[in-house]
Amino acid sequence: MTITVSGTHIGVPAQLPSPVPAAEYETCPVTEVLRRVGDKWTLVVLVLLGRRPYRFNELHRAIEGISQRMLTRTLRTLEQDGLVDREVHPTVPPGVEYRLSPLGTSLLGPLSALADWATTHHDEIAAARARGGQ
Repeated sequence: MTITVSGTHIGVPAQLPSPVPAAEYETCPVTEVLRRVGDKWTLVVLVLLGRRPYRFNELHRAIEGISQRMLTRTLRTLEQDGLVDREVHPTVPPGVEYRLSPLGTSLLGPLSALADWATTHHDEIAAARARGGQ
């Protein structure tokens, strides 16, 4: 049995085993994606690259507070995951441009839906936190 939300099958088991097996949780594709987009810099990098391609230094300048090392790590991870394409231009010095891959572009819709939900429910979440989660 799966859960249906607004008429859309989302493939989430209606009943999870209890306890949830750690190995299943760790290998769950949803857990993996949420970890990736939930880290400190990935979301902002994806959103910026969703607007247009960026060269490394201009992307670095566009994200206040990120170190070059962390931007490099974030871009490499996104490239390994197939979400970002890296193109080296034969200039001196070589210019490197980053853009979302088709897979990365396909993630923007679900991220936008999550952002809409978070914005809509922000006040409710803040109020619950202020009450101590009761």
